[in-house]
Amino acid sequence: MAKEFKITSIRLQELEQELQYLKTTREKEVAEHLKEARSFGDLSENSEYDEAKNEQALLYGRIAEVENILAHAVIIDDGYDGVEEATAGYVGLGCTVKVRDVEFDEIDLYAIVGSQEADPKNHRISDDSPFGRAMIGKTVGDVVEVEAPVGTVKFEILSVEK
Repeated sequence: MAKEFKITSIRLQELEQELQYLKTTREKEVAEHLKEARSFGDLSENSEYDEAKNEQALLYGRIAEVENILAHAVIIDDGYDGVEEATAGYVGLGCTVKVRDVEFDEIDLYAIVGSQEADPKNHRISDDSPFGRAMIGKTVGDVVEVEAPVGTVKFEILSVEK
């Protein structure tokens, strides 16, 4: 069975736009670069040609990757696994969670997203991460233990918003 990619409808649109760009504009640019490199002569000693072929391989690899994601995408805008549990205060995909680090008494805000949209530096945490897995299905007031490289970290869930 193929892996499902949990993404928001906004990310779906971004991927569709990227695919369109890759298959039209970018593919023409790479083809032109390849054509130009061929004109430099002997292909066995032509570093520009090798570079253009590598660029073409990377392009086709990215096209295949985006097509695979789109083919197996599951839209997560509807809350936890497609159920409206998020509105009842449960943590799920697409939710924003305000948590308090119990040890340091620090408050942070995190968005729980699919792995394709994760960006930890910007507080967008994957549901596949230890933090995301620990949070899914919990509710306001729960104290959640997360296994981290520095040891177990405890977070209290202060609020959950869809």
